[in-house]
Amino acid sequence: MIASAHIDTFARDNLPPRELQPEFVFELPELQYPARLNACVELLDRAVENGFRNKPCIVTPTETLSYAELQERVNRIANVLVNDLGLVPGNRVLLRSANNAMMVASYFAVLKAGGIVVATMPLLRAKEISYAIQKAKIKFALCDARLEDEMEKAKPLSPDLKKLAYWGKGGLETLMAQEGYENFAACNTAADDVCLIAFTSGTTGQPKGTMHFHRDLLAVCDTYGKNVLRANANDRFIGSPPLAFTFGVGGLVFFPMRVGASTVLLEKSTPDDLLSAIERHRATVCFTAPTAYRAILGKLEGRDISSLRKCVSAGEALPKATWEAWQQATGIKILDGIGSTEMLHIFIGSPEESLCAGATGKPVPGYQAKIIDENGNALPPNTPGRLAVRGPTGCRYLADERQKKYVEDGWNITGDTYLCDKDGYFWYQARSDDMIISAGYNIAGPEVESVLLSHPAVAECGVVGAPCPERGQIVKAFVVLRGGFTGDAAMTKILQEFVKAEVAPYKYPRAVEYVTSLPKTDTGKLQRFRLREAASASANTKLAS
Repeated sequence: MIASAHIDTFARDNLPPRELQPEFVFELPELQYPARLNACVELLDRAVENGFRNKPCIVTPTETLSYAELQERVNRIANVLVNDLGLVPGNRVLLRSANNAMMVASYFAVLKAGGIVVATMPLLRAKEISYAIQKAKIKFALCDARLEDEMEKAKPLSPDLKKLAYWGKGGLETLMAQEGYENFAACNTAADDVCLIAFTSGTTGQPKGTMHFHRDLLAVCDTYGKNVLRANANDRFIGSPPLAFTFGVGGLVFFPMRVGASTVLLEKSTPDDLLSAIERHRATVCFTAPTAYRAILGKLEGRDISSLRKCVSAGEALPKATWEAWQQATGIKILDGIGSTEMLHIFIGSPEESLCAGATGKPVPGYQAKIIDENGNALPPNTPGRLAVRGPTGCRYLADERQKKYVEDGWNITGDTYLCDKDGYFWYQARSDDMIISAGYNIAGPEVESVLLSHPAVAECGVVGAPCPERGQIVKAFVVLRGGFTGDAAMTKILQEFVKAEVAPYKYPRAVEYVTSLPKTDTGKLQRFRLREAASASANTKLAS
């Protein structure tokens, strides 16, 4: 490690020991970064210097910012963070907002000031917000005023949080308007200074903080962005993933800005919203989940999305039928891919000329992948096993024992079961753990179980993913009720609303089945695989009927 710019050394102090980190690979020429590097300078300031000053950068339904206008807004927020709130390099800053220009400006302001971004989903509840604040010892927060309710509820649960500024009701904007705040000298950060802690739901229900360096933000642009996506300055990006997801901030912010392109940000991005915005803004590159592509297919009649030239899918497995139907309807071959919060973005995915329908693709240039058995031995072609990956990015959990499980012998073990055919294409089989992937959202079954078990009517429960043709999977709860309670539609509604009130609403069980007992091992451990089998059988029966 080179000399850090961080005065607050919390992040570096809590990196996993070097022997528990993956092996990092920097074989491509474009991955040879200098020792001192600030991602905001490289992605934003460099674009202004390179002739994109007056070009639209961020387009929203309410405003359009050029690269220079975004730069000034970033500078003003960075000055507020340092001069008014007291941020020093290495401090963590919580960001809460839907996808809009202020979210992007706040994100880059933290990077430019040498802070560490901790972006959170707008749908998260106070308990989930406070967990991130406590885990990352966050002192500062910038928040959209429309999300004030849950943010204020989180404050009493978050003793580390000292300074909170809202935009949208005048507070942050007043501070930003101060004289002299239009310029800001970027912090001279090290390439391997932590700049992002992205939280992901773990299979145990306890979110894990994944730490990424300044160089990592550029590495995903210079691997997937450059060699697979191949966008250019004339492109206009659009998509649905939240900027709090690394899939979202990479696809909708980092990738376009790395090449001087524009991006359209939507606070509401249902398939209908996305379709209308593609048509209205003449978007050329779309990032969304298979669920949205399937939904849009049924709405294309009379619509003009001829501006699209590239479509990217990740977050859940892309069915071959969806890929084929989209190509037939639009002429576009969807770029499928798999990424993870631990790896920051997509590490397997092929460009158009080498796509194989139904396969996720081949390793992105700069990454290596293989299929291994339980003992870490490489498996022959067409044999299902555990997916292992390494490259310029990789897993660094924030003070978490689960680092030992994710990294084995220098490889990142993603928790996915894959097979690799004789031609080197990787084919998704299933998740290897208890993660439920529904409409592109990762949902930890044990987390939903924990919420349900806190309801007085629930004696026991098990939560798994059930197959769903529209969403890929849905959350299904098998519930054993306490005496005196009836498992009917009214009870299901009560339990669903209870979950929505406690955690992000997208995690609620869309299906609830009442049972008298749950399958367990001799030692009393819940056998979720048997519940998954039951959920699949039930779903298949319904489809057949």
